[in-house]
Amino acid sequence: MTPAELAALIRSVLLEVVAAGDVALNAEDVPEPRVERPRQREHGDWSTNVAMQLAKKAGTNPRALAELLAERLGAADGVAAAEVAGPGFLNIRLEAGAAGELARTIVDAGRDYGRNEALAGHVINMEFVSANPTGPLHIGHTRWAALGDALVRLLRASGAEVTPEYYINDAGAQMDKFGASILARAAGNEVPEGGYRGEYVADLAAKVVAERPDLLDLPAEEAVAVAREAGYRLQMAEIRQTLEAFNVHFDVWFSERELHAGGAVEAAVARLREQGHVFDDGGAVWLRTTDFTDDKDRVMVRADGTPTYFAADAAYYLSKKDRGFTGKIYLLGADHHGYVNRLKALASCAGDDPERNIEILIGQLVSVAGARMSKRAGNIIELRDLIEWIGTDPVRYTLARFPADSPLTLDGEKLREQNMDNPVYYVQYAHARTRNASRNAAEHGVPRATFDPARLDHPADAALLGSLGQFPEVVAHAARLREPHRVARYLEQLAAAYHQWYGQTRISPRGEDPVDAGHTARLWLNDATTQVLANGLDLLGVSAPERM
Repeated sequence: MTPAELAALIRSVLLEVVAAGDVALNAEDVPEPRVERPRQREHGDWSTNVAMQLAKKAGTNPRALAELLAERLGAADGVAAAEVAGPGFLNIRLEAGAAGELARTIVDAGRDYGRNEALAGHVINMEFVSANPTGPLHIGHTRWAALGDALVRLLRASGAEVTPEYYINDAGAQMDKFGASILARAAGNEVPEGGYRGEYVADLAAKVVAERPDLLDLPAEEAVAVAREAGYRLQMAEIRQTLEAFNVHFDVWFSERELHAGGAVEAAVARLREQGHVFDDGGAVWLRTTDFTDDKDRVMVRADGTPTYFAADAAYYLSKKDRGFTGKIYLLGADHHGYVNRLKALASCAGDDPERNIEILIGQLVSVAGARMSKRAGNIIELRDLIEWIGTDPVRYTLARFPADSPLTLDGEKLREQNMDNPVYYVQYAHARTRNASRNAAEHGVPRATFDPARLDHPADAALLGSLGQFPEVVAHAARLREPHRVARYLEQLAAAYHQWYGQTRISPRGEDPVDAGHTARLWLNDATTQVLANGLDLLGVSAPERM
């Protein structure tokens, strides 16, 4: 019996009580009860506070309503006992066979176990990373690369339609400075004031010259344009390769320059003017964002006629809206707190609900203990260096373990250690152990054909089944709250439950002992654990190894 099936059973009992006239409730007052694992295992397999929720409306006290429910639940198929505790909690203990059926449910569901419909109907655009194409990805981009991709996976697993998008800031003076920096390095000169430094610029210059041997013979303006475009293409290719190595995938790569080239920026200004939010002052064009809690109005077009970055932001937001994304999630760095109010105000000016149609998440800084700065890129730690030094799995898992709004320091050497003190190793080892147990069972001739869930009658079986049953709700809750760390912490608890179960029960017989139905039942439970660990790790973009 899954937690969802138990919740449905409790609701049916409530409806029976209502139909019998035992409480002053209408059928429409009966909710879908929430069931949870009791903090203390001896209190039962599952607990619900539904009697405490409904007692006042039912015209009775919580304990009286809980006792009424307990009497009927205790007689239901699959329920061993239902007891009232405290002010009106209902603790439920399942029969071994009913509890054990969860293992079959998980194995049959496979990769779909944990998927749910909590966010069905949500159509979301999620923009994250969006690093400038003027240099390599570095530690400042790493947190949202890991968490953004994990959030995409979580939201999809909870029924949402999600498009991950990378906004390429490839317009403006920064790109000309980038081209000029490459050209200077190609000529053996110093980078101009405000340009880009680091050995990667010299590397790009060498590649550009290899493509265009005539670069230094071109007129200055043309040479800068050629260096800019070739360097941009090469740098974006490296960014894509680095993200792929980090197991991060984008469906859309959206170019800022295309907004300008296609007239979208001018169209956005005109559209917002039609809606009454644009005004002219001092020769400039402004958006009146102070009408929507922003601290000041924002310039969209300067007095000299050049659009601001905010104008491009407005055009980009309207593009997302026009593409049918009712939900727009922005994942921004720690230095972008000032963007929250202006983006929400922009949403309001565009006719959206800032509490429903836009969400801005801010990630705090990440540092790395003991890491050397990149000689190639200058005074930064490159993401590709982190991958080479620590590995994708340890970095991604560790970033997923903590809320995005908490500062974090990665200890690279500790993350490389293969011991049980390393959380990613601890969880991955649990998965590898389940696979090894399955291989050993096959060598001992343990069959899978006849599964008797009633043979899962050891207290450790019940504890492990209880942990497995929580997974779908953990996924849904993490998706609703935008908190992947809940999945990571759940996986560590599940790994602990598995390791304890493994030490207390037998999947394969000892010595010459015969194989019995208990071994088969525990092989199913082992395989169910394999599946949940793999599904959870996949939500975090982390591999589930077969051997370690």
